[in-house]
Amino acid sequence: MTVDPGLASWLQLTLTPGLGATTVRNLLRRFGLPENVLAAPRQQIESVAGPAVAALLRQERTQAVEQALHWARQPGHAIITLADGNYPKLLLEIQDPPALLYAVGRLELLGRPALAVVGSRNATIQGARDAEQFAKAFSEAGLTIVSGLAVGIDAAAHRGGLAAQGSTIAVLGTGVDVVYPRQNAELAARIAESGLLLSEFALGTPGAAHNFPRRNRLISGLAQGCLVVEAAPASGSLITARAAAEQGRDVFALPGSIHSPLSKGGHALIKQGAKLVESAEDLLSELSGFRRTAFASTRAPAPDADAPGGLLPHMGFDPVDLDSLCVRAGLPVEQVSAELLRLELAGRVAALPGGLFQRLS
Repeated sequence: MTVDPGLASWLQLTLTPGLGATTVRNLLRRFGLPENVLAAPRQQIESVAGPAVAALLRQERTQAVEQALHWARQPGHAIITLADGNYPKLLLEIQDPPALLYAVGRLELLGRPALAVVGSRNATIQGARDAEQFAKAFSEAGLTIVSGLAVGIDAAAHRGGLAAQGSTIAVLGTGVDVVYPRQNAELAARIAESGLLLSEFALGTPGAAHNFPRRNRLISGLAQGCLVVEAAPASGSLITARAAAEQGRDVFALPGSIHSPLSKGGHALIKQGAKLVESAEDLLSELSGFRRTAFASTRAPAPDADAPGGLLPHMGFDPVDLDSLCVRAGLPVEQVSAELLRLELAGRVAALPGGLFQRLS
């Protein structure tokens, strides 16, 4: 792959240790392109960023720059700068767009309408199913699904996005060449092939805790709206939702059981003005340029009155323990246990931690 000859200057500027994103933007605002920054007299640099930064910019970073340039020449790899035509236009609208983006996969996805889908790492089985089903419906409607490659809801959303034409973008809190968490390595490989991996962090950057909240602004910034599926009251998903609201994006949330801690974050968002979503059509009708579609339905089928064992009508959709279910159904423990096992094997019921069971839609 051919590489822009001016990319070395962008890399030299952004790979300088101790040079933060805000300082980089200030220098670019003052001097224009990175080559102008690097060629500016030391006194002028000091007037914008101070003597420490002026000294840092005089140090050679040839090895790091060459390594990044070599990486960018590989098939499917790209480094996108603020001056690049491929730079996502929606990111130019946010308060602190990154100077560089490292990408692996289909760059054309950056120019397509997108929806962020985020949620808990400790997702319930039903929550993960909802995230994947909704993401697939939105992908079928032409939206690219943006999420953060975390376990739980993020991973389910990526799988749903990959299942249809809209595909998916994974925004990483590591270098784009670092897979984190490791259990999502196979999913990351699928996204690199059929979707897009994206990161603002330099190659080789490990999974540091402070990087993940920072990348959340890009997840919301790339999208027209943000859908939260299961979130605790204090979670990274709510950071993304707040970033979306601050960026002027629509915020949506799936409601859940009042008994589930993972519903409280979404319910709080709804109280604060997020739009409640019960079907894909609810969200698609709110986004500019999208209409209700027959093929993008996620409405649950009518309840099965002939469900095996007659337990499902007694379960509702809230988690329930074995003893309570025996009382509700008026059946002995042995019979209820046997029917629960049968329903679990049939994919109608999920066993949860703490001896609880939950009906699945």
